[in-house]
Amino acid sequence: MSVFGEAALSAFLELLSAKLLDPVLNFVADHRQVHQQLQLWQSIIPEIKAVLNHAEEKQIKDEDLAYDVDDILDEFAYQELRLKLQKTQAQANISKIQKLIPTCCTGGNFSPISFMFNAKMISKIEAITDRLNSLNTRRNSLGLSEIMSQGATSKGKKPRLQPTSLIDGAVEYVGRANEKQKMLELLKSNNSDGVCVLSIVGMGGIGKTTLAQLVYNDPSIKESFYHKSWVCVSDDFDAVNITKTILRSLDADSRDENDLNLLQVMLKEKLSGKRFLLVLDDIWNESYRDWTILRHPVKAFFLDKLSHHDCLSIFAQHALKARNFDGHPQFKEIGENIVRRCNGLPLAAEAIGSLLRTVTDHKDPHGLIPALRLSYHYLPPHLKRCFAYCSIFPKDYEFKEEEIILLWRAEGFLQLKAKIQGKGLGNQYFQDLVSRSFFQISSKDKSRFVMHDLMNDLAQLVAGEICCRLEGEKQQKFSRRSRHSAHVSDDWNHSVKKFEAFYQMTSLRTFLPLPLMVPRYEVFYLSNVVLDDLLSRLSYLRVLSLRGYEIYDLPDFFENLKHLRYLNFSRTRINCLPDSLCTLYHLETLILRDCSKLKNLPSKIGNLVNLHFLDIRGADSIERMPSGFDQLTKLQILSNFVIGEGDGLLIRELKNLSNLRGNFCLSGLENVNGQDAREAKLNEKLGIDGLELQWGTGLENSTRKKEVEERVLDFLRPQKKLEQLIIENYGGVKFSSWIADSSFKNLSSLKLRNCKNCKSLPSVGRFPLLKDLSIISFDQVQKIGVKLFGENQLNPFASLEILSFESPPNWKEWDTCEGDEKVLKLPRLRELSIKTCPQLLGRLPTHLPSLQKLEIHSCTRLVVSISSFLSLCKFSIRGCAELVDDCSSPAKELSSLQTLSLSNISKFNIPADRIMLRFGNSEHFEIDAWEELASLSQHGFSLVGHRFISVWHCPQLQSLEAEEAELQPNKISHVESLKIASCGRLNRLPQVLHELTFLTVMEIYNCRGLVSFAENNLPPNLKKLKIADCENLEYLVDEKEDNKSMSSILCLLEDLEIFECLSLMSLSSKGHKNICNQLQFLEISACSKLSCLFSNTMGCPELEYIAQEFEETACLESIVIFRSGIKSLPRGLDKLIHLQEICLESGLLTTSFRAFLVDRCGKFGTLPKCMASITSLRELRRFPVNLTSLAISNAPKIYRSLVEWGLNRLTSLQKLAIGEEGIGIMLPPSLTRISLSEFENLEFMFSEGFQDLASLKELVIDNYMLLSLGYLLISRCSLLKEECSSDKGREWSKISHIPLVNIDFKSVIPMESD
Repeated sequence: MSVFGEAALSAFLELLSAKLLDPVLNFVADHRQVHQQLQLWQSIIPEIKAVLNHAEEKQIKDEDLAYDVDDILDEFAYQELRLKLQKTQAQANISKIQKLIPTCCTGGNFSPISFMFNAKMISKIEAITDRLNSLNTRRNSLGLSEIMSQGATSKGKKPRLQPTSLIDGAVEYVGRANEKQKMLELLKSNNSDGVCVLSIVGMGGIGKTTLAQLVYNDPSIKESFYHKSWVCVSDDFDAVNITKTILRSLDADSRDENDLNLLQVMLKEKLSGKRFLLVLDDIWNESYRDWTILRHPVKAFFLDKLSHHDCLSIFAQHALKARNFDGHPQFKEIGENIVRRCNGLPLAAEAIGSLLRTVTDHKDPHGLIPALRLSYHYLPPHLKRCFAYCSIFPKDYEFKEEEIILLWRAEGFLQLKAKIQGKGLGNQYFQDLVSRSFFQISSKDKSRFVMHDLMNDLAQLVAGEICCRLEGEKQQKFSRRSRHSAHVSDDWNHSVKKFEAFYQMTSLRTFLPLPLMVPRYEVFYLSNVVLDDLLSRLSYLRVLSLRGYEIYDLPDFFENLKHLRYLNFSRTRINCLPDSLCTLYHLETLILRDCSKLKNLPSKIGNLVNLHFLDIRGADSIERMPSGFDQLTKLQILSNFVIGEGDGLLIRELKNLSNLRGNFCLSGLENVNGQDAREAKLNEKLGIDGLELQWGTGLENSTRKKEVEERVLDFLRPQKKLEQLIIENYGGVKFSSWIADSSFKNLSSLKLRNCKNCKSLPSVGRFPLLKDLSIISFDQVQKIGVKLFGENQLNPFASLEILSFESPPNWKEWDTCEGDEKVLKLPRLRELSIKTCPQLLGRLPTHLPSLQKLEIHSCTRLVVSISSFLSLCKFSIRGCAELVDDCSSPAKELSSLQTLSLSNISKFNIPADRIMLRFGNSEHFEIDAWEELASLSQHGFSLVGHRFISVWHCPQLQSLEAEEAELQPNKISHVESLKIASCGRLNRLPQVLHELTFLTVMEIYNCRGLVSFAENNLPPNLKKLKIADCENLEYLVDEKEDNKSMSSILCLLEDLEIFECLSLMSLSSKGHKNICNQLQFLEISACSKLSCLFSNTMGCPELEYIAQEFEETACLESIVIFRSGIKSLPRGLDKLIHLQEICLESGLLTTSFRAFLVDRCGKFGTLPKCMASITSLRELRRFPVNLTSLAISNAPKIYRSLVEWGLNRLTSLQKLAIGEEGIGIMLPPSLTRISLSEFENLEFMFSEGFQDLASLKELVIDNYMLLSLGYLLISRCSLLKEECSSDKGREWSKISHIPLVNIDFKSVIPMESD
């Protein structure tokens, strides 16, 4: 039995014995045969459950049993719901129905429920009864009895070796010096009179015990503590034994005593008034009562992963007995790959290193797996299942808490209790796993979580066959017993073959496509066979997701999915949902997010009485809700409720939805009157903490009445614990009084958008916890001041951190009471944004001590002073009247500034000598649309101090540094990236450009005045250079004198791209090749005067000797030449041993021959003879046999040569594109893709020509047509079009399985409904 199976069986039986059987027994009371069977279940299950924790050791294995029992009971529950709904809705007269039933079909206890229990169902029940009896019999025969204690160690299991306080003197401990020092400081600085607890928290193997050992054995501990003691607690938290151990460490001769009171009295006598350090290692106990002796405040010390370098050192020590790989360079690459797999886990590096040192012993010597598995061992059964289920997620998959909780709920993992329900319980489970480090916060996105790779391995290990995942194109052989599966693919079409493995998993509960974190494609296509055939077979599904697939219509398969709890169609193109969806009476979660084509929800949605979660965010085509929401009393999350025109009464259905919580949006409020709004009872929805009230955008519509909308807003007052409020497109003249009611003490975010009729803002300054305030598009507001802050409010906006104003076109005055005792002070404001306020005059508030981000955009009459903002991190000005600095006080350095963006400033009034203090240390420095700027130094700016510099659209800019202010070599510039665009008068770059040793990226666009890039040499560490549209550029490097020493200077340029430089003649005016000695990627386009790269090379037509211009040791991997008129492949390709790709015009050639394409080269007759000398190839008549991709179009000479040689000899060829001349050739069996073009008279293709192509996936026909197992595109083939356009065509059956079929660029599969 897998560990997952044990946990599953235990948890399921807990549920079954607790609550599931009782209602089923009541339901089947009239069916004697079924009732008797279930009574047997009820008596057997508790006995099995009582010994389950030891069943695995006795080899009692039947983990499928729990699932099968659950499926049967679930079907009973489904039928009960169905009958109940039918009775309620149809008011069926059961007695009349009975009269229609022949008496031969009835018995003394007959009821209509008998119809549900056909012979097949009864045989299933009897089979499960036999399995339960068998399991119970084996329990008795093996001598298992109910075991209340779980503390004993099982026979045959070797006790786990407990860690001690001793450290290995032969090992150098790396990577924890900072953590050790911080812990020592915390321990020695604490002067608490009581017990202070410092807990080290982290996942198994992260090094918690090692860190404790390092601290415990530090010499300074002896100086700070009278005594220290180390106790390994492990499984059993025994206060008596712990106290004994401490006493023995103080006095080895202390008498043995088992009375806890006497022991603690003795301990108190020895330690009273003295500082002592107690380390309790390996603790798994969570009982509060056991921790009462340590009930003083606990400080958690979270231990993070080690760096790759430190892990590598640990690995080297244990694998090679060396600190690093300097003495063993042959192992370095594989060692680094292994350590990268350890992902910062020191125990993993140590264990694998030790294993490799003693390769004859393949056991785990240092307990890597036990260390992780022990963490799992101590989880309660419900958490074991939740964790093991997550094995279906691929490594590095980042997930949100809500996403996982919804899946757990659907799978039945949340053991709902009276006090904690819904997200509360799921949140508790999730946070329990986070606190135990099974899940970790993602380093990329703090709102997401991830599992460490080794935790993912552990999850797969304990899940066994029950969970599986399909990744990429791997065709894994899944077990028929698999219940939960996810599939991940970066392919854009998902054909039938991808899902072949799912046909054997007939009891599957989870069908879950997962997106890549960085998907290669935006659209994914799914074969109709999956929709029409596969899914209808998976009748036990609890979770079904078709997220992200390009699906327009859904087949009517829901009646077969009666167990379904979770349904996700987000980001599909469906325009309607079939009515059969409303027969999913168990459905709890329905996700329709970003279904932009969906117009309506199903009319019988009221049948989904178990629905908890409905998300229609982004489904903007839904114009109204159907009736029936008042029946969805279990609904907790409802993202949006849309009231259509004439449907105002429907808002009353919200009255019954008392369990709503989280974020809730009401839209279409222009269709509601005040009385209907009152009946919604929003103020009684105590779980809603985020509310959005949304009217339609047509404020000028004559049917909208300002007074009506004011009354509606009055009656939509929410509950007082509201945290977030958004009001949008409100048409009233004034806001309701409740919006400024100070009773909303929890309100933290308020956004008011497009309230164009409101003449003033509500007094929201009194909200004590308001952190985010946004005011957008208030056309009537002219003054903002005391009204907003609140009359007589002593400390308005005490907690405000983010304040933004956008598009109030008539706002003229911001009265901040400067110089008054009531001056506006925003002590915690971190971000201030003012955008598109063309009438705003005056200055900004000055009392903003915490301001870190300031954005002023399109405020052409506003004066901005930076004098008071000393904590700025980001400063962006894009259009203001004046930028000033108060010179009456000494300038202070803005040391925190990271990003500076200046644009369209009418008057720049900051003295040059203060610029560097204010702006000189910003990492990102951007200047845009500064009409008068002639040089950076003109206003005191410099290259010094910035890492990333961008200068855009400065028409007067002639140089970055004025000649008299040129950067001196002794001034270190740390600039790493320099980008300049649309500076037409720029005629030179800094003369000491080659001294910018940190510069790695440069991009120059549309600088017509630039003649040369550099006068001496390129910056020594420049790796990427891109120049485009510099029509007068003649040389990259224009050496004024022939300095021979320049040729020996190493240049690290790797990527060079030059476009549309019509005057470019050479890269170097003196022919120095050193500027390209590390070049890997070269791309040249539309440089009509460039015939060779280096001027001292013999002239040649159109770059045909470009390959010979490079040294034999050149690193060049790719050459791309567009729009040059080149007539033949470059000569000397055999010299470039690293070259992988040449792209000429529209042609592609790779010398490693992964691809070879020649297009529009009618005069191109043959490959150059040098191809035979390329060392990476084996060559036959100039066609390399390891070619994997070949495309030839309109090149008849090359084509004839290829046919004569024999195309079938290319045994590695996977992709082939040919023209009409290719009819009749033999094809190699390795092909996965064939492309045929210019077949104007194509009528048919013989299947015999393809029967040996077992690997073929794609077939391309015509200029722009693709047919594959995943995609068929038919263009300009009128004979095929008629037969493939609908299911009535003769060829339809041959293409209907393909995920995407386009005919003349119109989608046929999937077919978009009109």
